Amino acid sequence: MTTVSLPGSHVQPQPALPGNTLVVEDLSVTAARSNDDIRTLVKNVSFRIDPGETLGLVGESGSGKSMTARAIVGLVPENVRASGSVMFDDVQIVGARERALRRLRGSRISLLLQDPFTMLNPLQTAFQTVAESLPAGIRRDRRTMRAEVERRLLEVGVDPARAGRRYPFQLSGGMRQRVAIARALATDPELLIADEPTTALDVTTQQEVLDLLRDLQGRRGMGLLLITHDLAVAFNVCDRVLVLYAGSVMEYGPSARLVDAPAHPYTVRFDLANPPASHFVERLSAIPGKVPAPDAVATQCAFSDRCDWATPICRATHPRPRPVGDDHFSACLRVDEIRAELSLKIGAIAAHERPRRPPSETEAILTVEGLRKSYRTVSLVGKARTTEAVRGVSFRIEPGEAVGLVGESGSGKTSIARCVLGLTTPDTGHIRLAGIDISSYDRLGRGELARVRNTVQIVFQDPYASLNPRLSIGAALAEAVGARGDRVDPAIEVPQLLRLVGLPEHFASRRPKALSGGERQRIAIARAIAVQPELLVCDEPVASLDVSVQAQVLELLREIRRTRRMSMLFITHDLAVVRQMTERVIVLYNGEIVEEGATDTVLDNPTHP
Repeated sequence: MTTVSLPGSHVQPQPALPGNTLVVEDLSVTAARSNDDIRTLVKNVSFRIDPGETLGLVGESGSGKSMTARAIVGLVPENVRASGSVMFDDVQIVGARERALRRLRGSRISLLLQDPFTMLNPLQTAFQTVAESLPAGIRRDRRTMRAEVERRLLEVGVDPARAGRRYPFQLSGGMRQRVAIARALATDPELLIADEPTTALDVTTQQEVLDLLRDLQGRRGMGLLLITHDLAVAFNVCDRVLVLYAGSVMEYGPSARLVDAPAHPYTVRFDLANPPASHFVERLSAIPGKVPAPDAVATQCAFSDRCDWATPICRATHPRPRPVGDDHFSACLRVDEIRAELSLKIGAIAAHERPRRPPSETEAILTVEGLRKSYRTVSLVGKARTTEAVRGVSFRIEPGEAVGLVGESGSGKTSIARCVLGLTTPDTGHIRLAGIDISSYDRLGRGELARVRNTVQIVFQDPYASLNPRLSIGAALAEAVGARGDRVDPAIEVPQLLRLVGLPEHFASRRPKALSGGERQRIAIARAIAVQPELLVCDEPVASLDVSVQAQVLELLREIRRTRRMSMLFITHDLAVVRQMTERVIVLYNGEIVEEGATDTVLDNPTHP
């Protein structure tokens, strides 16, 4: 018999665990800026992963998920220190020498990161990437190595003949992630740590990658630590789920138990933050505020300041997880009192009738007719290839209307948006914006171009890439206000814009790097509406945000639409999001419209496969 301490419980005898079981006990991680400035990042986290088991590590951005994963494989930065115990195959990872860690990392414990571009060498083909990761004994024989690489690529659904010679930039996002999986599994690890492996992928590709991971894990008997900010993904894929918040464990237990009988208010609120795909709701269930720093809540329940059930005792005690059922633990002090209410809260978001928009008697704000766009690429060996991204697309957006443009990656969504915004010129077809022909921005006069720029604005998926890192937030917003040309004093307008997007006025002095992802996206929205556009193009504006921040940003966009009566072209691959944000939806496939109509009608009674 061995003893394994589970979260918040006293040490209990457990059956002897296999050698390749990961056992984490009271793991804490701290970062030192100086001798006097030591910050807590992760506090007293405990869990285990048995062979063939999947554990989901779930939480908002800033909850400590990725730092926990780094500590497990001994990859914390120089100024960061891990304490507690991380045991794998009788090897203590915390405090181990680098030589001992190298024998584990890559060979027995492997990492799969969110963005495959960070894992794949841009100068290596898919074949070379996998070959480099194979054991040295296999690499010595060229014929054996080739056969093994082909087998590994086929195992993850990559055709070696078609994709083996391609470089990362020549592969789709899903294909890059498959190559990254083949690379991570090339040494046949006993534990795979997958850090947000599907966040940037469309829903179809996301499901394919998750199914692939589950299939590979089942056939290999491999342990899997899946880090995600999406509870729905964790419930669908994982055997057990550990919910982190502000560096501490809130709840830990079997997935089915957390679905049917959640035992912590944070788990409930985090789950409800996901927009429902089945019906329209009048108000999205965002969690107010943001995740605090662990040290700021060291003497209280970390979630108490955002909790509907908090009482004075919750703000006076920092609880450890305790047993509330079979292999089920909760850090809520009041769980026994409020458990029935928590269960009732799940599913409490009732369907509402979508507000009816009165018919418009004015000209459409945007009309697209017969739009076609092709791209010509040349391979490294000089072979030219033409891809038709948009094939004869036609649609219109009425004043005040929100239209969703949905489809998988490569369906033509972004190409259409780029043509509307003048970032690329269509091959054929016509585009009219507020009565102006914008089919070719090069033909517009200076006055017309200024009017068009003030009529349409865009919110991109990655707000950090769309904000100038050298400009303060105030300067970026003042620049947008100045572009409007109505001589309004930016000193008056900038604070108003910040308040409109729910941020304090002192954010004007900050730079983008000092803000969270959700805060940066709010700034991007403020900058877009600073010119008072009639049409706002939103290109996957919440795809990279965790579900709680996503709900906040979506509700903000809905409120801005209601108060300013803006039209919106909302581009997304998430049908739950399009249900909540649009009145009408256009479904794209291979550059063509395959279905179009009222959002509820198309989603509830689709007519195209």
